[in-house]
Amino acid sequence: MRKLFIRLALAIVVLFIFPSLVAIGWWMTQPHDDNWRVADWSSSGVLPAKPMVDDAAIYVLAARTGGLKGALSLHSWLVLKKPGAASYDRYDVVGWGTPVRKNAYDYDGRWYSNTPVIVGEIHGEQAAALIPHIEKTIDTYPYAKPGNYVIWPGPNSNSFVAHVLRANPQTGMMLPSNAVGRDFPTEGRLLSIDDDWKNLRLSLFGYLGVAAGTSSGFEIQFMGLVAGFDIRNPGLKVPGFGTLSL
Repeated sequence: MRKLFIRLALAIVVLFIFPSLVAIGWWMTQPHDDNWRVADWSSSGVLPAKPMVDDAAIYVLAARTGGLKGALSLHSWLVLKKPGAASYDRYDVVGWGTPVRKNAYDYDGRWYSNTPVIVGEIHGEQAAALIPHIEKTIDTYPYAKPGNYVIWPGPNSNSFVAHVLRANPQTGMMLPSNAVGRDFPTEGRLLSIDDDWKNLRLSLFGYLGVAAGTSSGFEIQFMGLVAGFDIRNPGLKVPGFGTLSL
């Protein structure tokens, strides 16, 4: 039994603690803002400023968050462009007041001065068909009341976006493995199978868990951190760094 515990502790150090320390060390060398008052929240130019009116689009964006937690996690949000609309709608969850916010920031705004990346996007008829379902999922998000937000292990901003994507598997999108909080079981089930039956998830309220399937590959989750490997786009999932492509 003692050898088992030693091996388990060694695995935790190798898979989670050491990579996290490396990520923190790297982050400390990078220019970043820790204070929200002085941070840049302006449009990054990642999305077109004037979208095509006839086009429908769905975007998932993510950027490193502020402070030391930016070494290990991202902040993610949804951007919807309805057909016939001349502008976007952005949906985030934040940690103060009513968690779910609509158009509280620029649609592609920087987060704590960090430029976002597009995690995934859908256009045209598929996007137009999915937007009403996504809006319904947003409206029925189970952690939308003041006080529901928990920065770690969730439900937080990433828990919200992951909840919407799991409820709408036709998007084919999944948040990066370093979006801490995405694995919090917002549906209230410790064991779940995604609606498209392509992914099985077991999560002990975001503290411990495993996931396996064509969407997630194979993952081990420990205290919100994720280690594993990606099957669809071969790569290693490393805490703090996300998926390192092979």
